[in-house]
Parts: sequence; structure tokens; C-alpha cells
Amino acid sequence: TQFPWPIALLQGSRALFFQVLCRSILTGPIVPGRSVSQADKDSEEDELPYPVMPVDPDACVLPDATLCAFTVLDDMLVALAQGPTQWKMQLFEHPCLGEDPQPGGQIGEVELSTYTPEIGIPGKPTAPPFLPVLCCMSLPGSRAPHGHPQACGGFTLEGALFGLLFGADATLLESPVILCGLPDGQLCCVALRALVTSRSAPGDPKALVRILHHLEEPVVFIGALKTEPQTEEAVESELSSMEVHSDCLVALGHHGRTLAIKASFDKSGNLVPELQEYFLPGPVLCAACGGGGRIYHSTPSDLRVVDLAQGSIPLDPQQPNRDPGSLPPTLCPTSLSVCSVLTVSVSPRAPAGETELLALSAKGRLMSCSLSPKSPGPTRMTSASADRKIKELLSGIGDVSERVSFLKKAVDQRNKALTSLNEAMNVSCALLSSREGPRPISCTTTTSWSHLPLQDVLTATCLLQNSGDFSLDRGWTLCIQVLTSSSALDLDAAGSAVTYTIPVDRLGPGSQREVTLPLGPTESGVLDLPVTVSCALFYSLREVVGGALAPSDPLEDPFLEEHALDLLPEQEGICLPLSRLTVDMLRCLRFPGLASPHTQAPCLLSPARDPVDTFLEACCGPSSEPTGPASLRAKYLPPSVASIKVSAELLRTALEDAHSGVPLCSATLQWLLAENAAVDIVKARALSSVQGVAPNGTDIHLIIREVAVTDLCPAGPIQAVEIQVESSSLADMCRAHHAIVGRMQAMVREQAAQSSSPPDLRMQYLRQIHANHEALLREVQALRDRLCTEDEASSCATAQRLLQVYKQLRSPSLVLL
Repeated sequence: TQFPWPIALLQGSRALFFQVLCRSILTGPIVPGRSVSQADKDSEEDELPYPVMPVDPDACVLPDATLCAFTVLDDMLVALAQGPTQWKMQLFEHPCLGEDPQPGGQIGEVELSTYTPEIGIPGKPTAPPFLPVLCCMSLPGSRAPHGHPQACGGFTLEGALFGLLFGADATLLESPVILCGLPDGQLCCVALRALVTSRSAPGDPKALVRILHHLEEPVVFIGALKTEPQTEEAVESELSSMEVHSDCLVALGHHGRTLAIKASFDKSGNLVPELQEYFLPGPVLCAACGGGGRIYHSTPSDLRVVDLAQGSIPLDPQQPNRDPGSLPPTLCPTSLSVCSVLTVSVSPRAPAGETELLALSAKGRLMSCSLSPKSPGPTRMTSASADRKIKELLSGIGDVSERVSFLKKAVDQRNKALTSLNEAMNVSCALLSSREGPRPISCTTTTSWSHLPLQDVLTATCLLQNSGDFSLDRGWTLCIQVLTSSSALDLDAAGSAVTYTIPVDRLGPGSQREVTLPLGPTESGVLDLPVTVSCALFYSLREVVGGALAPSDPLEDPFLEEHALDLLPEQEGICLPLSRLTVDMLRCLRFPGLASPHTQAPCLLSPARDPVDTFLEACCGPSSEPTGPASLRAKYLPPSVASIKVSAELLRTALEDAHSGVPLCSATLQWLLAENAAVDIVKARALSSVQGVAPNGTDIHLIIREVAVTDLCPAGPIQAVEIQVESSSLADMCRAHHAIVGRMQAMVREQAAQSSSPPDLRMQYLRQIHANHEALLREVQALRDRLCTEDEASSCATAQRLLQVYKQLRSPSLVLL
């Protein structure tokens, strides 16, 4: 039979059932193979010895996307489905065979224990890493005459053990019991006849499910075997009935934990269950129960066998009171020298006294292993066989050595990842918990002008200092974002952002790292201010943890190999802000006229100009008048002016600590230029006005004087300080005015937190000023709308009026109190 998908096969008494990867059950009749003679081989060399029967999708009898496991019992089909938060066991009638197979009606249903769903890829269904295991247990003589439980993966338990495990109700009903091993380690059971009865007389669903044990790891196998010795009559009786009455129930976990349950008598002579837990080498990939009390289990490195039969382990002299019929205290696995077995099964066709194993390797190789109960005596080994044996041993040693090196490398990688994660957690906690005081890791940004051959460039220097006890190693990156504002000539244009990433390699305690970045001007000579420089530390989880999650040996855990990176959170790392600096016009101003008399002022290079303009100016001679838009504007147009008035009392309160004994106007100028490199000269000369040069070469004049504001307070004039900005460039004047307003806002917020009360004001005068400003704002909007519709000739007068209104708005009659 040919399928387009990988399948899991289960043979019933009348049909074959297949579970395919699309989570549905298909059925088909059993077609015996025909024998092929030599004549057939000569005539049909290219034909297969067995006919290939394609299975049509219509053969699907139970389409269910949540189906995870199933088993067949006589005329019933038991399926286990995965719900959103619970496992659900469903019981169906046997599907009808024929040209149009139809699913049988549902007989019963019960919900098992809850589980926590796995976190997978959004938008894709999440399959469990381990599938549940189903196994059927029944009483001797309770099955149909031709129903063999071993053919469907079931077992027959002795009556004493059956009653102890599943209770009196299942024993009296002679009901088969379905054992279910869940991925979370639970081992529970459901009596089928009680489940059928519950449909006609519904009761508590929890009463139908009985939890036997919890392995605390995924269950990969459930089985039963015979451990007590049998007489010849009992062996002949079992051979004739094809039933083995097992006296021990076993369950194996993925990591090697093994549970064995057997019926025994206590000191009072009462029948009690005897539970024994063992720890076998793991991880266990598959297992099978064989004759003589043996369990065959496979790990990625070997196929082993353990013996639970009586007499397999000699009695311990230190435990003379141990019952000879009890389970052995320990298990000693014996290697069969077969590795990478994914599925193993005990063949029922082996000769008497021998065991035949059918095993499927990880490379898709089907192997048959014959085991004899008595190994033959030593024979004389030939040189050829000795050479072959030595080569096999050396090859095995090489494979083991290679795997050990892989595992050691994986352990070292995970240890380094855990160490790095621990350091990242410590750094994150230290930075997030010390926002007010000094921080263990800081980044200080300063600005300065650098003199280059063609033009002067404003640079930002970021100094990363590690003052704590931590070390920044692999995975840490210093991210510096430079965000420029939109151009003053194009308000609709969005600001541009450039992010620089600098790997931080082994920044130990007490170390520092310095990075210098250019801020502007650009090649066109434009520096759009303000510029925001933000510094942050970024820790990459994918760089540090991604490689450590993937196992070096795919057989160790196939689920981790496929979904290693899916275990990481959605974000790729952790971002820790360090500092933020706004570079405005006041910080970028240069004052060549304030140079010390003993120090020659550096020559300020203008921004790069067009070569043609430079050539034409050189041809005109030195006596020619200056040309260019900036020179013409400075010569024929009055400078753009903006002012702001601040209460003298407010400034004295804010500046008294840092500028005590200094005239108020000079202290105000020093406060405004506190972040400028020329502040020391301003302090030394006690200046109250200064003329500086903007980055594009335009002059900017700062004038600070004391004034009296009348008509605002009924008690008399208010002493105030007027800060005036003059520049021939409207854009540069606006940038300087914006920088001053930003500093004033911060000062007002700080003083407002101290609950200082303003003086009494004339509210009618304030309302009149506010109404005048509202009218000016409405006129600005009307003028801007008119500029969009007028032609070039008519727009000159409109633009001139708009500039006059802006001038009035920039010089209000209000004062900051």
C-alpha cells in the first residue's frame, strides 16, 4: 500500500488502521502478499514482488486535526485528541469497511487532565514535542475468541494485579481499561464499559478517570510482561490461547525513569501493589516488552535490555528478608551494540526459546536482530575477523569520542551563555534601580568643533564608562542614535535619524570606551538644529543564547533542534537607555571675538561653497562688495529680533546657588551658555551681551538687560530681565529663540514644584493681551492660506505682512513669573 505521507500502522482483527501526519485515521482491508516464483522474476524484472495499492483520501474514517494517538479494541476505536487546554479521550464504534468507509458513531467521551500549551510561532498550529501513549489492558478470558490484544498493542493482566490497579468496578464489569501516558508524566486509566455507560446515564466525568502515577517526565512507553516462572502446563495453555497473562505493569519516561507495578502480599497476608522505580540511561527513544521478563529500550547511543524476571538478579546478602517473588531492587542494562534505533518491536514469529527484534534506525534502515538465550562458547577467531572486529571497535571509539566532544562543546557553550545572561541580568537591575543617583555604567556626551581642511565640523564625543563591578562582554553593543529636526524652511519634512552600533568587547570594571561621531554640517553646509544624541546599551539574546539552545546531537532532543530559536521571546534583545543630549543653537555658537589677547582666535571656515561662486568672487577683487544671499540680507534688511521677558525674582531664585554675587544680567548669560565652550570667558569678563557665529556663518547677537514691566501688576512695575536675540538669518534667530525658550520652560517647571506664589495681576489686561494674540494667530493662518493661492506678484505684500505678524508674536508683552 502506498501513502503520500509518513504513517503509523496499527493492525486490527479485520483491517489495517493508519495514522497519518495530517491528523486523521484511514482504514483499508488486509491484502495478503503473493509469492513470486523464478519464472515471474524472469518475465517481470521491473515489477515489485508485492502489488502497490494506492489509498484514496476517501478512506479517511476519522478526520480530526487535533488527533494525537489512537488504538483499536475489537469493535471499538479509541482516540485521544488535543484540546485547547485539556486532553480528550473519545470512543467510536468500529468503522465500516467497504467501498465507502464511514466513521462509526461516537459512543463516549471524557476529558483528561489539563495541560499548559506550548508557545509556538504565531499563526501556526503548535504540536506537542511528545505525543501521548495509549495501551489497552484486559482480564484473562474477557476478550473475543479471536481478539488478540497483542496484535493491537494491548496486554492481558492477571486478575489480582488488574483489580489492584483499576478497582473492583472494572473487574466486575470485566471491562478493558485504556492506559494513557501523557507528555507531562501523568499515567491515568479509563474503564471502557464505564465510559460507554456514562453516555446513557451521565455522571461526573472526573469519576471515570483514575490517575495511577506521575513519572514527572514525558511517558514514552506503557507495557506489561511476565516475571514469574511458569510450569510447562501454563506455557502450553498460553500458547494455545495466544494470550500471555502478565503479572507486571511497566512504564518508561523520556529521561529514563521506569515504573514497575506488581501484586504482592504484605506481612499481614493482604494483597497490595508493589511499586518500584528505576533510573535507566536516557533519553529513551522507544521500548518494547519481550518474553522472560525483559524490556528492550533504545537511547541515541545504544539499544539495551533489562531483565525483571525472578532469579535474573541474585539475592542481596544484606537484605535476607526480601521476598524472592518481589521486583529486583536495581536493574543492570545490557548493551546489544546497536545504536540510533528510533522504533523497536518484538516479533511474534521467532522460534521457541529465541527472540527476534525488528528495529528501525535513524537513517531509515530496517534491521532484524536475533537473540539467543544462551550465547555460544568462545570460538577461534581468524585474522580477517579479528581485523574486522578491531576496525568496528575503533570506529565505535571514534564515534563515541566525537559525540563526547560535541557534548562538551555544547555544555561549554551553554555555560558561557548562562554566565553572560547572569551578567546581563545584573547590569539591567543595576541600571534600572539607580535612575536617581550615580549609575554603575554611564555614557557622557560632549560636543566640540573640529577644524578640517575644507570646513569646520561639529562632532559629538560619547564616553562609555564602567564604574561598577560588572563586565560587558560578548553580546553587548553601544547604540548611538543621532536624530536631526526638520528643516526650518520645510516644516513638512520629517527629521532624519542615523544609528551607529559599536560592539562593546570586554569592557571590564574601571574601563572606558570613547566614540566620536560627526553631527554636521552636511556637504551642502546645512546643520538642522536641534540635534538629539541618544545613547543606549543593547544586549542581543539571539547572538548569545540562540546557538546554545540548538543541541549538538540531533538525537538528543529533536524538538529543540527544530524550534530552538522559537523558544526565544519575540524581541531580539534588551535595550537599556543611558543618556540623551539635545544639541541646540546655544551649544553650537562660536565666539571668535572673545578670544584671549594672548591667544590668536582660530580662523572660522565657512561651509563648503559652490566652486563657481568662489571663482567669481576671486575675479571681482578684494575691494568688491560682498555678494551672496546672506550678505545682501545683512546689508539691506533689518535683523530679525525675538525677545522674552523673565521675572528678576524668578531668575534670582533659580540662579542664586551657582551665580551668587554676580550681576543678574551676566549670571543669566552665563546660565544660557553653560554648555558652550566659551562660558569660562563670559564668566571672567562678566558680560551681559555677546555676539556669536552660527554654524552656517551668520552672526547672532544675544543682549540681556533689566527692564520694568508696567500695566501688569496693580502694586507697581515688575522688575524683569529681557533676553533679546538678533540675527540677519530668520532661521538661525528662530533656532536660538527655541533654545532659550526650552531652558526657560525647564526652569519654570523646577520653580513651580517649589510652590512659589506669583504676585497679584490685572486680569483684564491679561485677557486683552490674550485676545490680541488670538487675533494675530488667526491672521497668520489666513495669510498662509492666501500665499497658497496668490501669484508671485501678489504674494510679496502678503509675505511682508506675515513677517510683521511673526515679529509681533515673537515679542509679546507678557513676562514669565
